Parts: sequence; C-alpha cells; structure tokens
Amino acid sequence: MQEVSRSGAAGELQLDALIADLWWRVRLLNTDILEEEAKTGVFDVNQPTYPLLAANLRARRDNLVSTIGVLEQRARSMSEAA
Repeated sequence: MQEVSRSGAAGELQLDALIADLWWRVRLLNTDILEEEAKTGVFDVNQPTYPLLAANLRARRDNLVSTIGVLEQRARSMSEAA
C-alpha cells in the first residue's frame, strides 16, 4: 500500500511540474504575441490587418490554458483522494 501512495505522490509531483512548465510556455507565447503585435503596430484582434502569426499564437496559448485548467482539476482531485 505504501508503494501506491509513493507512486501517487510522484504522479502528483509530475503533474505539478507539467502544469508549471505549461504556464511557463503560456508566458513565452504571451511575450511572442506582444512582440508580433508591436512589430506590426496592430493590437486589435478584430482588425483585418491583425498579424496571422499573433492570431495563431493566441489560439495555441488559449488551448494551453484550457489544457492547464483540466490538468489543475485533475491535480485537485488527486490530492483530495490522497
């Protein structure tokens, strides 16, 4: 039974590390988005001249944030079960 709880704790640590890494990547994407917007001078996503790269980076960032939400919910349920 101790082995199960040790692997559970290791799983929680891995999940926490994954979540932290994904948040770091979100911050990188935010920086890239801001740089692309500044380079083109267009900051409004509704403008037809909004940079395609920034729009794609926004979509990627939004997907990561959604994934992080699911992982954080899983981490909470794992810690509640422990």
